[in-house]
Amino acid sequence: MVTEVSASILSADPLDFGSEMKKVEKSGAEMLHFDVMDGIFVNNITYGIPLLKAMRRKADIILDVHLMITDPLKYVKEFAENGADIITFHLESESDTEETVNAIRMTGARAGIAIKPGTSAEAVFPYVKDVDMVLVMTVEPGFGGQKFMDMSQKIAAIRKYADEHRSDRPLDIQVDGGIDDKTAVIVKNAGANILVSGSYLFNAENMAEAVGKLKEDI
Repeated sequence: MVTEVSASILSADPLDFGSEMKKVEKSGAEMLHFDVMDGIFVNNITYGIPLLKAMRRKADIILDVHLMITDPLKYVKEFAENGADIITFHLESESDTEETVNAIRMTGARAGIAIKPGTSAEAVFPYVKDVDMVLVMTVEPGFGGQKFMDMSQKIAAIRKYADEHRSDRPLDIQVDGGIDDKTAVIVKNAGANILVSGSYLFNAENMAEAVGKLKEDI
């Protein structure tokens, strides 16, 4: 599968989001990863709907929204109406999984399910046919800049199951956490095809070159 890159604004300069967003668009990354944290599901608070709405007005790129919140079902419609192209929520949240997936589908956005490092691959198997994407966290959700945790076996298990049980189109498997040119090779070998990267991209002297390294053939 073709590798795509989603640049995480968690590592962008919050005083210069406009320029940072344009840099991402010119870099060759396909998506802008928008982390939403409520201070309850994870021990941090980040961005919300007003910023997403403002970005949608200016963005010429896919807005990839990752909800790290307790009750994602409550907010699905609002995030979709304000610009989310992809909405991913956590299996470990309090919202009913099937109901939340269906709610996302009803908005026209692509639906994704995220799982924490401690959640098994098997936990997401019942929903593989119903979603567009599974996000495998390679750090504990909540903060950027964490050290990569090798989830190769989990990624490979999800890829194998999806290939055996989906007939319409391949499942997108996204990874998020500690992704750079070295860890990208690990997750791509396991079956991931969408790489979320923050610090590696935004700290690079040349973001386009960094994106290119993430996409290199293995």
